[in-house]
Amino acid sequence: MFSLKSMFGPSADYAELVKNGAMIIDVRSKGEYASGHIKGSKNIPLDTISGHVDKLKKENKVIITCCASGMRSGSAKSMLSQHGIEVYNGGGWRALESKI
Repeated sequence: MFSLKSMFGPSADYAELVKNGAMIIDVRSKGEYASGHIKGSKNIPLDTISGHVDKLKKENKVIITCCASGMRSGSAKSMLSQHGIEVYNGGGWRALESKI
């Protein structure tokens, strides 16, 4: 059964994660990212993220994913966590920005 809890996981202190070096990855398209994003975030569109797994694992950082609403970032979270990366779904980038 689908639930928001499974999509977003347990709540996290995003400000604390960022303070401790977490990387924010915005999985929206390049055009969406160009129209506004969290300062310091990296843009890796969802349809290309699988090609970045090895590089992200080498970074050895906690990852916070974000997008427009939380759906694409939830998909990215699932995919990255299957590869053993500690990742949190930050949801929509504007909401996440207000939490950090």
